[in-house]
Amino acid sequence: MIMISKTSQITMHFELALEDGQLVDSNFDKAPAEFKFGDGSLLESFESVLLGLEEGDEREFEMLPEKSFGQHNPSNVQLMPRSQFEMDLEEGMIVSFSDVGKNELPGVIAAIGDDEVTVDFNHPLAGRTLTFRVKIVSIVEAA
Repeated sequence: MIMISKTSQITMHFELALEDGQLVDSNFDKAPAEFKFGDGSLLESFESVLLGLEEGDEREFEMLPEKSFGQHNPSNVQLMPRSQFEMDLEEGMIVSFSDVGKNELPGVIAAIGDDEVTVDFNHPLAGRTLTFRVKIVSIVEAA
């Protein structure tokens, strides 16, 4: 039986859920995902828990914030002048910003005041412990 290694092409079903069981993402009711180990499709820590699994294996892993999207960083929450926004804003809305290198940076509108807007640039899953469930459909070793 072939086991997942760092040279594997993997086809799998996966599910990502919050601590309370709320689903973040799942493809168990869709076609399985295919990726090559190390191609950047998954975070390195998510890939590492797959090492040694075989076709047909179904496992569940608890992924702490340090091993997934990091802790919530208060310095990634910024106050910006309300006048900087030309569009109508709503709390929870995702707005795209550009950093000094012209890279796109999404921010979530966390609060709207008369003169200031609070924008959270943390990943939406930062600070959350996640459950990562997988079912390995097939494994092919790279030639």
